[in-house]
Amino acid sequence: TKIPPNVQKLLQKNTCLACHNADKRLVGPSYVAIMKEKKYKASEIMELIYKPVPSNWPGYPPMAPMAQVPKGEAKIIANWIAKLK
Repeated sequence: TKIPPNVQKLLQKNTCLACHNADKRLVGPSYVAIMKEKKYKASEIMELIYKPVPSNWPGYPPMAPMAQVPKGEAKIIANWIAKLK
């Protein structure tokens, strides 16, 4: 899965890539796996960036709330994730 350059910059800036990869499991689930398993809407992904629900992903360490991610950037990231198949 190719990450668009504008999204890649935001994922790096907000440290998302420390735990998530587009296609492979790292510390957290891959973005593709998130959409395959949960089929979240972009609005739900945005909410989960700020208020993760660890019980949604047993077998993974709990994600910390990412309160520092600006809302506009979270929206771009969430819209991209929501389009993955």
